[in-house]
Amino acid sequence: MTVRTSENAIDEIVASCNGDLRGAVKALLLINEHLEAELVQLYATAAYNGLAERNNNVLH
Repeated sequence: MTVRTSENAIDEIVASCNGDLRGAVKALLLINEHLEAELVQLYATAAYNGLAERNNNVLH
């Protein structure tokens, strides 16, 4: 698998929004919000299962 450079990734994101930079930023913000919500769920699950209390670095 070839690792894409940041520049290539940025170009692809902007292209997927038909060159609309504002749309690309909005899409990235929405994706970031979704990922943050997933992290909150993962941390809540880890805390519920006692992983956080055992000083376990499972999520780090």
